[in-house]
Amino acid sequence: MTDFRGVWSESEVETFLQEATIPIRIATHRPDGSLWLVALWFRYRDGVLECATGANATLVRFLRHDPEIAFDISTNDVPYRGLRGNGTTEIAADSEKAVLRDLLERYLGGTDSALARWLLAGDREEVRIEIEPREVYSWDYSGRMGADPSDGDG
Repeated sequence: MTDFRGVWSESEVETFLQEATIPIRIATHRPDGSLWLVALWFRYRDGVLECATGANATLVRFLRHDPEIAFDISTNDVPYRGLRGNGTTEIAADSEKAVLRDLLERYLGGTDSALARWLLAGDREEVRIEIEPREVYSWDYSGRMGADPSDGDG
């Protein structure tokens, strides 16, 4: 069960996650205990964040060693807003590359690009990373950053 805190309700968090096409930043531990940070595309479905990556990615090895993560999904443009939290991951094969295909549609608008063809290549083994959020803290600086000072209203 996810604990939602911060300025947004659970439904507002879900709306943000459905609409945002920005990467999720995932922090995990390396086997030596040091931290590792990576950005991935994500989708949100039924309370779970899902990402895709190559089966041989370094991140997959780290998550298999320690499935506990922290994450951040936040805008890079003013007004800054987003959420951060922590949770647990599960990794599963995605032989049909269903999550990857959906992410390519979501972030690139389709699968007709050189990047999409490379990612969908038959010789590339893909996995799905499921993130079960435990805590989600939302924040939104729109109130203090929303007005453009050059428009005369600030």
